[in-house]
Amino acid sequence: MIRLTTLALACLFFSNSIGAQSRQEWTAVFKNINDEVLQRSAAYNNLQAATQNIGHRLTGSARGSRAETYAYGLLTAYGLTVHYAPFEAESWSRGTLAVTINNKKYKSVSLAHSPVKANVSGSIADMGNGLEADYLNHPGAAKDKIVLASLGILPGSVNGLRNLHRSEKAALAIRYGAKGIILINSAPGDILLTGTASVTGKLISIPAICIGNEDGMQLKKQLQTAPAAASIAMTNFSGTIKARNVIATIRGKTKPGEKIVIGGHLDSWDLATGAIDNGIGAFSVMDIARTFTALNLQPERTVEFVLFMGEEQGLLGSKAYMNNVLQDGTAEQIKYMLNLDMSNNPKGYSATTGEDEPLFRAIGGIAKTIDTSFSNTFHSGFGLHSDHQPFMLQGIPAGSVAGSLSREALNCYHADCDAFDLVNEPELKNTIRFSAMLLYGLADAPAIQAKRLTDDALKAALLQSHLKEALQISGEWRWED
Repeated sequence: MIRLTTLALACLFFSNSIGAQSRQEWTAVFKNINDEVLQRSAAYNNLQAATQNIGHRLTGSARGSRAETYAYGLLTAYGLTVHYAPFEAESWSRGTLAVTINNKKYKSVSLAHSPVKANVSGSIADMGNGLEADYLNHPGAAKDKIVLASLGILPGSVNGLRNLHRSEKAALAIRYGAKGIILINSAPGDILLTGTASVTGKLISIPAICIGNEDGMQLKKQLQTAPAAASIAMTNFSGTIKARNVIATIRGKTKPGEKIVIGGHLDSWDLATGAIDNGIGAFSVMDIARTFTALNLQPERTVEFVLFMGEEQGLLGSKAYMNNVLQDGTAEQIKYMLNLDMSNNPKGYSATTGEDEPLFRAIGGIAKTIDTSFSNTFHSGFGLHSDHQPFMLQGIPAGSVAGSLSREALNCYHADCDAFDLVNEPELKNTIRFSAMLLYGLADAPAIQAKRLTDDALKAALLQSHLKEALQISGEWRWED
């Protein structure tokens, strides 16, 4: 009995479903994509220019607006049909901050959507990882206190703990009566992390701040032998702002009513230029669009390139996009959403569903024949907190590329060290060429096996992925038990 490997099965599926002639055509297309990106990619230079001339890309700021205009201009210059999709949202920007613990001033940074004005003092309650179990194990300990919690999972914690997003940890602190929350960054080296502390994109009721890893761990050690008190005084700014998603389209050749969306968020936080988060993703999306037009590629399905704004403040742009397509009845056209968020140097592909694994692996198999550094791995599963989420929560299949970033780049996540010198040009080109191959394959495949999930099937998938708690905290769990 002959046992076929997964790749062999994938290739067999591929051959049976689209035919040898089409497979030859894809190989030629992928080789052209590969050569075009390696020889003429503009992403690295464009990202460098943007970081130098625009700086950060905070949604609602003048620089954020300049970034929107810059992306629109690039895509237009590449010959695509481009339009803005404006939306309104509640803005937030930082003002002043002073943090004192036991009469010592601490270096710190406000987390987004903290109150416009706050001046609180109180004793510190160490809530460990800041998970609900920590509060349940210490009933009443957080009430009227300033909570101290780790952004990550602390060393020595029980195996198998599932971490929560910083916004979910802030929501738990509020639920259990805290008057403020201090989160300890996991990255070493006195790096401060910002990001939203709100699960809704609206202002929260307590101040939320981040302190460095070394300061935080020393404070935890002190609390083991003596109490500590903290004061947090901050001012911030908030108000309704206008922002714009930037959308470019290549109409499908024979199935224009079916659509593959590829997106990445253009916005960044204001502490640095956001070269990694998410310059590498957004500028990859734009260079994939450039590659398609340079090669005159027109797959069977329509391809939509989307630069989302407001991701950092709570997926505001992608939520606005989804609201629009639900209202106009075009959500059913979307067959896949591919999301590039800090995607770098991919070695394989991923998707929410495993139904199209043979197709993904067949696409990756051709990529691997072109460049053997591509391992052609595949992973399926559900996750939160990026622009695929509004699509996923409507049951739409989502996918991405699976790669890695250097530890230096990961340590600068949402921090003032997220600068252009972290960008690796060859790895950026890898993201563009292997993502472009996946995009073309999905857009050109005769059939896509994954279908939009029913509500019951979506609920089951979210439960299996252990996402109920996080979605309940954010108010996005819409099912009754």
